[in-house]
Amino acid sequence: MATPSSFCASKLSYLNLKTKKTNLLYVIIVIFLFTAFYFIGLWQHSTGPIPVATTTSLSSNHVSTAVSCTPPHEIIKNPQHDLDFTAHHKSPDPPPTDARVSHLPPCEAKYSEYVPCEDTQRSLKFDRDRLIYRERHCPEKEELLKCRVPAPYGYRSPFRWPESRDYAWYANVPHKWLTVEKKGQNWVQFNRDRFRFPGGGTMFPRGANAYIDEIGKLINLKDGSIRTAIDTGCGVASWGAYLLSRNILTMSFAPRDTHEAQVQFALERGVPALIGVIASIRLPYPSRAFDMAHCSRCLIPWGQYDGQYLIEVDRVLRPGGYWILSGPPINWEQHSRGWNRTVDDLQEEQSGIEKIARSLCWKKLVQKGDLAIWQKATNHIHCKVNRNVFKKPQFCKAQDPDMAWYTKLETCLTPLPEVSNLREMAGGQLAKWPERLTAIPPRIQNGSLGITVENFREDTELWKKRVAYYKTFDSQLAQYGRYRNVLDMNAHLGGFAAALIDDPVWVMNMVPVEAQINTLGAIYERGLIGTYQNWCEAMSTYPRTYDFIHANSVFSLYKDRCEMEDILLEMDRILRPEGSVIIRDDVDNLLEIKRITDVMQWESRIVDHEKSPHYREKILFAVKQYWTAPAPHQNS
Repeated sequence: MATPSSFCASKLSYLNLKTKKTNLLYVIIVIFLFTAFYFIGLWQHSTGPIPVATTTSLSSNHVSTAVSCTPPHEIIKNPQHDLDFTAHHKSPDPPPTDARVSHLPPCEAKYSEYVPCEDTQRSLKFDRDRLIYRERHCPEKEELLKCRVPAPYGYRSPFRWPESRDYAWYANVPHKWLTVEKKGQNWVQFNRDRFRFPGGGTMFPRGANAYIDEIGKLINLKDGSIRTAIDTGCGVASWGAYLLSRNILTMSFAPRDTHEAQVQFALERGVPALIGVIASIRLPYPSRAFDMAHCSRCLIPWGQYDGQYLIEVDRVLRPGGYWILSGPPINWEQHSRGWNRTVDDLQEEQSGIEKIARSLCWKKLVQKGDLAIWQKATNHIHCKVNRNVFKKPQFCKAQDPDMAWYTKLETCLTPLPEVSNLREMAGGQLAKWPERLTAIPPRIQNGSLGITVENFREDTELWKKRVAYYKTFDSQLAQYGRYRNVLDMNAHLGGFAAALIDDPVWVMNMVPVEAQINTLGAIYERGLIGTYQNWCEAMSTYPRTYDFIHANSVFSLYKDRCEMEDILLEMDRILRPEGSVIIRDDVDNLLEIKRITDVMQWESRIVDHEKSPHYREKILFAVKQYWTAPAPHQNS
């Protein structure tokens, strides 16, 4: 007879055996299910397309690689399969029937120089008083062109810098008017298939270099204290072109007027420029942006409209900065007959300018020959006291001095940041160039932007690494001198431009008006240049301005604000044939972008984030193919 203890032992043994059988059964079931699903998966993939990453070269070959942890379609991890970045401008134009696709076709040849917001026909609808008709007037949404602006027939890749400073192909800017209108002033000359720019100007017949040397005898252009300049009414921007060799970066602008192609010539030469005019709205730059402002017979009525135009120069001029004026009315005693104006008229104009300059607390440093130079005060301590003497202009109240996108001009004086003593520089002392590039910008140092010093340093290092990563994919970006005109559509602190400082490029740093923080002032404090932009509108520049466009999170910023297609068409308009684009954004945006660019004659591919494929942010590399408007005898 079994004892209670032996019974319990046998019962326990039975339960253990049962548990083992149950566990074995579960294991068998699990193995069966895994095996079944594995074979089902193989069967499904064998009957349908496998999602792959694709990359295209100019010969339309396809390379497939698998990608994990990210949406796999069209994403590349391996940098060994590059786009063909080699120039092909000598290859024949694509036939019109091949170039035109069902979606986003080429525009007609007559649009080869189309600038949507400065269209000459549209401008006729607006007031001619104060040149308002020459300001930005953009088309409404229903008027936007849904086609790609063509390069003119015979377009050629521009000369490389520094040769481009002196030469441009006639086929790229087919306008001879300035060679006739300014023949005696050596602005531009025409010779067979090209233009030559001898560096002349209305007020510098001996050339821009000699003219700049004369300025250099009056103020110091060599010690790095002057880095950013603005040239109002720039002509073909020879002043800015020749300042580049002195490490002075000039923002040149002129309206699109009867002097055809002034700004277009400047850009073709590889010199920074924008279409613009001082009329009724502020210039699109932050306050305290420029170390030097210049007007050489720019025909701006400085003494009119309660001095609004000089007040605007004062807003964008840095404390201690210089304003240089040559041409009427300076040295009118020598030139009055040549200017076809009366002595009384010229005397009155100069007296008006002198009076406004004093009311702005500028000091006239010197007038020698055809040059007059004023200097802005380093702070406003004295200026506030003498408002009892100068009743106008009074200081502005409750305004943002950096707001400059369709912002109306005012007749009040923009106050400088407060200081504690007369010797202190309002807004903070800037380092001299080239130390200025990496020194902490005063706007960040004083905390006015909400960006810390550590944030700034991290951003600078981040973009050095990103640009190095870009160069492993874009062989032309890695090729010294291949690019000249570069656009950064969402510049933040200018880190991308700073990372390219040793390359022979200049970068237009754009700060979108929709950006959370207005950082353009800090960009200028680094010794870089840029402007504001709403990317739902066209940029104030000619087609084929830029060799290279960088767009960081632009499409995320403008999601639900305007059509992705319209932004891409604008990028295509201002990008040169065979120019390159890099777009960083969320992978979903990039997949949609690629679907559009595939029908825009861009060759593109998507690669992983530089840190890891696990990031949703990816990078699209693209090259705009070479194509032009058809020859005049072809059926367009």
